[in-house]
Amino acid sequence: MLKNERSISTQAIQWKCLESKTESKRLHYGRFVVSPFERGQASTVGIAIRRALLQEVGGTSITRAKFHGVVHEYSTITGLQETIHDALVNLKEIVLKSDSNDIQEAFLSVTGPKEVTAGDTLLPPCVKIIDNSQYVATITQPISSNIKLDIEKNCGYQIKNSNGDKNGQFSIDAVFMPVQNVNYSIHLLGSGRATREISFIEIWTNGSLTPHEALNEASKKLIELSNPFSDVKCRDVFPLESKKDSPNLTGSSPLPLQFDNASKLEGNIFENTFIDQLELPARAFNCLKRAEIHTIADSLNYSREDLSKIKNFGQKSVDQVSKALWERFAKELPNKNQGIAQWKP
Repeated sequence: MLKNERSISTQAIQWKCLESKTESKRLHYGRFVVSPFERGQASTVGIAIRRALLQEVGGTSITRAKFHGVVHEYSTITGLQETIHDALVNLKEIVLKSDSNDIQEAFLSVTGPKEVTAGDTLLPPCVKIIDNSQYVATITQPISSNIKLDIEKNCGYQIKNSNGDKNGQFSIDAVFMPVQNVNYSIHLLGSGRATREISFIEIWTNGSLTPHEALNEASKKLIELSNPFSDVKCRDVFPLESKKDSPNLTGSSPLPLQFDNASKLEGNIFENTFIDQLELPARAFNCLKRAEIHTIADSLNYSREDLSKIKNFGQKSVDQVSKALWERFAKELPNKNQGIAQWKP
């Protein structure tokens, strides 16, 4: 037993595909095992790989359609069984695969009577339809339907912008997510100090990528995202000047990193970071909101004296804000009459 445990503890992390099947053209399934992990590592990897599979793996979708002679999304066309809105919903569901990152154009030109499917679309060579039988609409009369389609490759969701819809052009909510669902589970392997973790990962895709390909791409994305942190270098490091009027709540001063345009970047971050990130008690948080202090940049516009003048905002609340700013953002409340100018670039 000890011999087996020792071999497990020195073994490199490996993965293996346990099951792979095609349930339909638009539904592929894969089950993988990854092991052995130290205690706690399987959860770290599982969370990261699941988010990467769902958010970082790119896909292809129709993002815009142009109908000839149509002015409104809820219009009807004589001889077309569906409304324009229903046809757009069906176009959104078409599963595509593209080898190009550029916007591609496709055309759906059909003469009825006919049941229109994805296979009737004229595509550029770099785009492929996964399931030609996907339903689009039904033409009930001998009329021609001409629809121009824009096809894009991206990640995540893209909410349509109706402001640009005119002359028969309609934006489509795009779902650039080839991975439809991901599950992972963690199990213990061994006992005592030799206990290791084993993780099982289940992946469902829409057929434009196999689960194996999706897992491979997600792994590469995670490596690319973490690469910048492997070679972090400080160009110049200077200690903060001591400020008699500003309390040092931690007993030491942080060393701010001096990067190009760091001041401008910092100002933009503070303007878009809400005071929720300070995790203040409800009393202090509500007082700040009533005083229309919504972001970190807003809070840095107030000195300790200014904050204490806010209704129902006592000295304890001032200390809580000051401490939270220092511990979470390495920032001190400005001296009286200095205001936000001290923090903005």
